[in-house]
Amino acid sequence: MTQAPTQRYARVLSIAGSDSGGGAGIQADLKTFAALGCYGMTAITALTAQNTVGVSGIHGVPPDFLKAQIQAVVEDIGVDAVKLGMLHAPEVVEVVAWAIDRYQLKNVVLDPVMIATSGDRLIAAETVQVLVRELFPRAVVVTPNLDEAALLVGHAIGGIDALDGAADELLALGAKAVLLKGGHLPGDEVVDVLLERSGARKRLASQRIASRNLHGTGCTLSSAIAAHLALGLALPEAVERARTYILGAMRAGADVLVGAGHGPLNHGFAPVPTHRVPLSGG
Repeated sequence: MTQAPTQRYARVLSIAGSDSGGGAGIQADLKTFAALGCYGMTAITALTAQNTVGVSGIHGVPPDFLKAQIQAVVEDIGVDAVKLGMLHAPEVVEVVAWAIDRYQLKNVVLDPVMIATSGDRLIAAETVQVLVRELFPRAVVVTPNLDEAALLVGHAIGGIDALDGAADELLALGAKAVLLKGGHLPGDEVVDVLLERSGARKRLASQRIASRNLHGTGCTLSSAIAAHLALGLALPEAVERARTYILGAMRAGADVLVGAGHGPLNHGFAPVPTHRVPLSGG
């Protein structure tokens, strides 16, 4: 007789766009989940024709079919954490907000994907306001880079000294916590700021890694945060562990040639076995 299962995997759902080049989006999310020992699932919001040089086309998935993907996954397999990526249209944002409420999804990490590494804009202007209104309050953390943060707060962020003020402004938009990524600022040191609604503020600094292979860094970091939340870590530790992972992936991929433009990270530089948790864990 087959023994009844007593364990399940730590489960993470990515609701995001597909990157045909494999470096960002859904593809980077799945690689990250697997590398960190989580079982990854997807609900694809859009297809992109994309490579290391740029984005040549975007084909949105109908909102009803996005909803069907989410329902199929959540109602059968279940979800411990959610990573939100490319949500290109207001009706797509509204489906995601509905799903979070309908299924009481927890550990939602919102990466407000607006601009690709190549500089291509990936979100319609009218979507930004809906994204802020509907998803900032529903996410446990929002993870904009400097360009996305500037778009959200309505002005440029001039330097490291301006990061704290910008994080305050982002929190005021309704977020529970903000991880503002300062990697686009000049200098040998990269500084990120984690600000929580409780007032807890943490600066995370690391030496800049010289590499052209930085495509998908934002997707990877937010996915790594979601994975660590799914494994039961509190937000500050999840962020620190995610930064450690992405720095390792950047170093491991820095000297590899993939395509003619911005290549990917080495997501699988130090994989771990898929984590199991007791079925009683939810």
